[in-house]
Amino acid sequence: MARSGQEQEAESTAAFKVLKRAMELDSESRYQQALVCYQEGIDLLMQVLRDGKYHRQIKIEENATGFSYESLFQEYLNETVTEVWIQDPYIRQIHQLYNFLRFCEMLIKRPCKVKTIHLLTSLDEGSGKEQQSSGLQEIKESLKNHGVLLELEYSSSVHDREIRFNNGWMIKIGRGLDYFKKPQSRFSLGYCDFDLRPCHETTVDIFHNKHTKKI
Repeated sequence: MARSGQEQEAESTAAFKVLKRAMELDSESRYQQALVCYQEGIDLLMQVLRDGKYHRQIKIEENATGFSYESLFQEYLNETVTEVWIQDPYIRQIHQLYNFLRFCEMLIKRPCKVKTIHLLTSLDEGSGKEQQSSGLQEIKESLKNHGVLLELEYSSSVHDREIRFNNGWMIKIGRGLDYFKKPQSRFSLGYCDFDLRPCHETTVDIFHNKHTKKI
């Protein structure tokens, strides 16, 4: 008998709490206890996934903190992630290019084994065209030095924002990668550590499918 959406939500929340505890134990080098929590969390999550498509929603409130890319995505990144698709129409301005660079930095760290990143964005037709082009090219060359291929594609009609990992996870953020507020100054908390950076209000929808389709 299929369970209700409310029951699935409760089970998925429980699964992520257990997995979060597993990561905390792992960071404390309490590996045996961490392994037990990882197994329990994965079992709980698989029960939800067997009932169909998984969906979780996170509401980021205005001026909320604690939502760096690492904090938001770490639960969905593991050693099976080798390919990533990013669709975001606004990777144009300097701060947006830095956001994308920061996201790429996260992807090449352990436990990920990313080999290919696909970016679909819109082309800046104004005065920032050269800045956008040169910035993305520099990021591409830097990723190449780390053994990662960046495939760039531009579209004038792209509007939706979503990120897909080839392990089946898909994340849709209302504001795309550009949900952080401008820091108060170059020497204010949150300038470097984005867990301390206030955010714009936005919604994050997280899905899981058996297969991740290319954008």
